[in-house]
Amino acid sequence: MLSQSLLTAAVGHCTNNYLKLVPAREAKAPKPVFGQRYMLYAHVPFCERLCPYCSFNRFPFHEKQAVSYFESLRREMQMLKKQGYDFESLYIGGGTPTIMIDELCETIDLARESFSIKEVSTETNPNHLNPVYLGKLQGRLHRLSVGVQSFDNGLLRQMDRFDKYGSGEQALELIKEAAPLFPSFNVDMIFNFPAQTEAILRADLEKVLESGASQTTFYPLMASPSVARSLKATVGKVDYRREQRFYEIISKTLTEAGPTGEKPLFRHGSAWTFNKHEQGMIDEYVVDFEEYPAIGSGGISYLGKSLFVNTFSLAQYGEAVESGHMSYMGKTDFTLHDRMRYRFMMALFGLRLDKRRFKADFGCSIERGLPLEMAFMRASGAFETDNEEELTLTPKGRYLTVVMMRQFFIGVNALRDQARAALPDTESLSFG
Repeated sequence: MLSQSLLTAAVGHCTNNYLKLVPAREAKAPKPVFGQRYMLYAHVPFCERLCPYCSFNRFPFHEKQAVSYFESLRREMQMLKKQGYDFESLYIGGGTPTIMIDELCETIDLARESFSIKEVSTETNPNHLNPVYLGKLQGRLHRLSVGVQSFDNGLLRQMDRFDKYGSGEQALELIKEAAPLFPSFNVDMIFNFPAQTEAILRADLEKVLESGASQTTFYPLMASPSVARSLKATVGKVDYRREQRFYEIISKTLTEAGPTGEKPLFRHGSAWTFNKHEQGMIDEYVVDFEEYPAIGSGGISYLGKSLFVNTFSLAQYGEAVESGHMSYMGKTDFTLHDRMRYRFMMALFGLRLDKRRFKADFGCSIERGLPLEMAFMRASGAFETDNEEELTLTPKGRYLTVVMMRQFFIGVNALRDQARAALPDTESLSFG
């Protein structure tokens, strides 16, 4: 549709302009602001094997290297404590955070001892849903998120996940056993992969419903330019023309009442996350926590007016922490207009924008601060509620927010490409 194409181009242009790294000279994180809520993100970049569509910082797993890395991660965490930070939420991403389960548990325990942690979320893969790992994570986690991407064995082979993590049938059985063990259990899925069909998508949705998961996240494929080129050469070009249709199938299947009036099993937690319960942590923690420091190689922090990117080099990361420094290698500073756009996008992604808070934080109404953005979304029929207090979204508005977020994260992935380009030759070769 025309509005999708226009929005894709506009957000892509904006992110290309303001997501450009310059060298970061800061040795420490900015001091926390009194009264500001913060979440801590920790990145674990190791995987048994690397997936071709992934833009995150990740390296092949080597035990000795990983043990040293987790030690540095915990030391970097303590640097933030000395700076005066406190956190109520911890999100651990990767890579594969559960690749060394005892090291992960020690890191979670230290965070709970050091900060006012109320909830912990970590990512994992289907092959780690075994009784030993689950037993150690149970009681430590509020939320476990498993990367499935698809239950279709053909797609899993294209994603190079079948041999690593098993078949879709095996993943489904493991999820059925693991889901009841945690207050929130999320299944991560991808839609609009080049070889995916409507039939494959509908079959994936049936298995999600069967799995017993309390949450599911359906991401549109968000490849950085380098990954998009690789996908085009191997499995085909990403076709955004069918993305809205796929998204509508997902939303209707998960959130609409059945033909005989059965209550829907899920409700929107964000534009692309669906919850069985009223509340729940989501992968896009930026909705609930506008500012967040990140520790670990490849982590990205948003603090004050700046976005900081940690070095992608494992060697440089270890050296920085050993010397008592944060591992920032680059940063980009947001203008006032950039920050207003960021709030607009993230709040709508979370399904509601508080107009009064926007005006209090930025000194102007959203109509005055973002006249073009508001005019476009109103003309597109994006708003269900548009009054003095708030903006909420129509189904079309939710999809347009998915488009904005997709393009924003493609921009963030391009930022990761910039950081990856600075890797020493020895590490760029091992990255693959």
